[in-house]
Amino acid sequence: MPQYKAPLRDIQFVVHELLNADKAFAALPALQEIDKDTINQIIEEAGKFASEVVFPLNQTGDKEGCTRHEDGTVITPTGFKEAYQQYIAGGWPALSCDPEYGGQGLPQLLNSVLYETLNSANQSWAMYPSLSHGAYECLHAHGTPEQKKIYLEKLVSGHWTGTMCLTEPQCGTDLGILKTKAEPLADGTHSITGTKIFISSGEHDLAENIVHLVLARLPDAPKGTKGISLFAVPKRLANADGILGENNKVSCGSLEHKMGIHGNATCVMNFDGAIGSLVGEPNKGLNAMFIMMNAARLGVGIQGLGLTEIAYQNSAAYAKERLQMRSLTGVKEPEKAADPIIVHPDVRKMLLTQRAYAEGGRAFAYWVALMIDNELNHPDEEVRKDTADMVTLLTPIIKAFLTDNAFTATNEGLQVFGGHGYITEWGMEQYVRDARITMIYEGTNTIQSLDLLGRKVLGDMGAKLRKFGKLVETFIEEEGIRKEMQEFIDPLADIATKVEKLTKEIGMKAMMNHDEVGAAAVPYLRTVGHLVYAYLFARMAKIALANESSGDPFYTAKLATARFYFDKLLPETATLIRQARAGSKSLMAMPADLF
Repeated sequence: MPQYKAPLRDIQFVVHELLNADKAFAALPALQEIDKDTINQIIEEAGKFASEVVFPLNQTGDKEGCTRHEDGTVITPTGFKEAYQQYIAGGWPALSCDPEYGGQGLPQLLNSVLYETLNSANQSWAMYPSLSHGAYECLHAHGTPEQKKIYLEKLVSGHWTGTMCLTEPQCGTDLGILKTKAEPLADGTHSITGTKIFISSGEHDLAENIVHLVLARLPDAPKGTKGISLFAVPKRLANADGILGENNKVSCGSLEHKMGIHGNATCVMNFDGAIGSLVGEPNKGLNAMFIMMNAARLGVGIQGLGLTEIAYQNSAAYAKERLQMRSLTGVKEPEKAADPIIVHPDVRKMLLTQRAYAEGGRAFAYWVALMIDNELNHPDEEVRKDTADMVTLLTPIIKAFLTDNAFTATNEGLQVFGGHGYITEWGMEQYVRDARITMIYEGTNTIQSLDLLGRKVLGDMGAKLRKFGKLVETFIEEEGIRKEMQEFIDPLADIATKVEKLTKEIGMKAMMNHDEVGAAAVPYLRTVGHLVYAYLFARMAKIALANESSGDPFYTAKLATARFYFDKLLPETATLIRQARAGSKSLMAMPADLF
């Protein structure tokens, strides 16, 4: 049976020692009363809720899945509804929401901590409230006063949930060819007709209402993405005070049968003249929806982090107990029939890969969450702009790099377990299945790579990338003179220089042939992801070195993990850079009919 315990010590290390969150919050008027004790209390309670309430439902939820009845209603797995009621009672949906609508006004950083623990414990369950939070953010930013009055308090409290309805049978990433129609009605609302597929949490029994945010076309809309509008379409209609009335013409046509995340209802949603209200301006629905999409992409990255952590925890526990053969350097535990497999170098490589990806991902995700807190709350407009640029640059990297790493980590976990990893009762095969979708939904990782290189880097001639590069450069200048930091600073400086050169080279090639961007994008994103990890691991190593003499084994382990990262994982960039430089010629040379 799998096990899970929230990694409180490492979470607190990142929040307090790496990010100095309480000092950062002191500079933000809306958050300056949040002290270290408050932060720790929330972290501990989040970990307790995840491990004690949500985690025990993970395997049973995977086995049961969701059930759709003939009337279109969907029943979630046993215990999901009761756990959600406890989630509401604990005030967790309101954690980082606006106090004007019943929220607690706490930092996005703490919301990220909460969702890491929930996704480690039970990814399928965690998807229900996480999508609701994205719907809240979208309506909070772009909703009309009437929409905010109807929907926000209910979403903040968790009594209503939300979805994001983009994909249709004929279009996934290419939203320009979506067909769902929105016909204006005399009372100012719209009649929404069309079919959406792959809608996570599209129908369920956890909440009394579901607010669908639906992309559709008005009758006179231009073709392509410039003719897409966004609508709030509730499962049940409500009056101006949020009092529920009759059912809207929205129904779940079927449930998808999936490789993983069985406990989450992935629905085909039919809108048959459903009543919806316009969110934002006509034909500018993507502008509004991108708030929810970007929040979802950060959230999927945190899903990857959560899966990486739980895969590591279970792999490490198993490797310490599983007896197989003897150590190559001599018997380690002579009183036993064989040594535990953790004595073998390749098993340690797999465990350290998982651990490094978990610790690097945690530092990365929390660092960006703190940037979002600055973007939303800092009194200096220039700081808000700079952090917004950084978040924009790093969002596709978080989504793609953390989820790629999660699939690697869960696969390594299954390998550590050997034949037992392939058997359902041990839980590892579920984590592999669940992790695989994270590389696909909310924009495939290839799309994230194209977004990073084409839009976020080349699109502004590298301006955002240079802002990040300046942080790295400053750190290198400050720490490069310290002998004990050389083993971390030298490889960091090397990869920073290589990324700068690679970016310029691809940019020059792309002027002549746009396929060069497509050919280089995936290895490029992974290279920049490693640059981010190298920067953060160097910063964490600095802290660990300063505390090495304390005798605390935590810092010893942190240094060992950082050294492993620089020795064994960062060198992947040599291959990635060579792939990116190889260009598009060998990819595009063969005629399509020869495939």
